[in-house]
Amino acid sequence: MTKHFFGDTTVLLGRSLRHIGRSPDTIITTVVMPIGFMLLFVYVFGGAIQTGSDKYVNYLLPGILLITVASGISYTAYRLFLDMKGGIFERFQSMPIARSSVLWAHVLTSLVANLISLVVVVLVALVMGFRSGAGALDWFAVTGIMMLFTLALTWLAVIPGLTAKSVDGASAFSYPLIFLPFISSAFVPTESMPGPVRAFAENQPVTSIVNAIRDLFAQQQVGGDIWIAIAWCAGLLIVAYGVAMAIYHRKIS
Repeated sequence: MTKHFFGDTTVLLGRSLRHIGRSPDTIITTVVMPIGFMLLFVYVFGGAIQTGSDKYVNYLLPGILLITVASGISYTAYRLFLDMKGGIFERFQSMPIARSSVLWAHVLTSLVANLISLVVVVLVALVMGFRSGAGALDWFAVTGIMMLFTLALTWLAVIPGLTAKSVDGASAFSYPLIFLPFISSAFVPTESMPGPVRAFAENQPVTSIVNAIRDLFAQQQVGGDIWIAIAWCAGLLIVAYGVAMAIYHRKIS
């Protein structure tokens, strides 16, 4: 059964990646907004924001990476919604394939597409002056955190992809996720925020993830933020996966 699942997932993953290859505008659209934010904040607002960092782009990049993923996973919900409405799920049910491989193919496609988008954003940041003395292990840790974050949000995107009534409803759920980094340490230190806003900012998942990545880039001692970040991502992943699979099995039963 495991071999059957992996084989089916690989075939369906190839199908989804071919769709991405035929519409590269998907990735282009995904990276335009985060790059636009990065240009705006670095070249327009950066001079007025005091972060204690030598370059504002160094401070800003971790939050931009999270926004890139948050904007990219909306396409997972969109593609999943189209498959549901297009009848492709019914066709797959008539074939001798592992049922969960259909969802995993969409999730892994999101992971690949978002990793490409993240690489593009980092390359643009390098052009804008981003520099990091992080070693291979630090970059590996950053990549691991981003992959876990992407998987968690992608499984969250599966839920509206399965339950939405319209295309707009399937993809609009990502808007609050894109907005969340603005109330965190992604753009400014939380110390400058009013009391209630600061309390929320310091205790929501984005801040711990951003702080952990920022420390890794700066080769600073990583404190408890990295474990809080992993706990948030893993917890969200487990809950989202469980809910998404429950909805999926109800849909195909």
